Amino acid sequence: MMRNLGTQEALGNGPTRRQAIVSLAIAFSGLALVATEDWAAAEEEISHTAESIHQEIAFKASRSRVYEALLDAKQFDKVIQLSGVMQTMHLPDTPAEISRQVRGAFSLFGGYITGRHVELVPNVRIVQAWRAGGWAPGVYSIAKFELVEQGSATRVVFDHTGFPKGQAEGLASGWKAHYWEPLKKLLA
Repeated sequence: MMRNLGTQEALGNGPTRRQAIVSLAIAFSGLALVATEDWAAAEEEISHTAESIHQEIAFKASRSRVYEALLDAKQFDKVIQLSGVMQTMHLPDTPAEISRQVRGAFSLFGGYITGRHVELVPNVRIVQAWRAGGWAPGVYSIAKFELVEQGSATRVVFDHTGFPKGQAEGLASGWKAHYWEPLKKLLA
């Protein structure tokens, strides 16, 4: 004899389809909550207030002349002398040392500014891992000099990122006073 079983009995008193869907929705919302908490923790690790410097400077000189002035130690020593920073900061009178190789080191302003070349594209781009002497050990920033031809002149598109928080204002004025203004005098 066959008995007509109801839906609940046929399924062995398991959950209905509606109950299963609700259970899955609750489970997934719990996973979403955990994922949202993980994303929030990751968001806290990302700085949305990192300082950076962007400057654009025009020079009445060819790209090759500007490139050489930035990478030739003897020419850069003249930039340093024209800036007058050695006397005002009482830095040692050590000549500039500038490698012309990628990964090569440089030491400027009596060793106060040091670093390594990350990328060198002759007459086009210089990218440096750059640091100031007062920074904590192992802290380097990235300084990028993009040389853009403008007729017989050159525009340097300069970007500096990754330096310690609170340093932007001093660095920005330092680039102007100790790099760009004396470099303009040298190239005039």
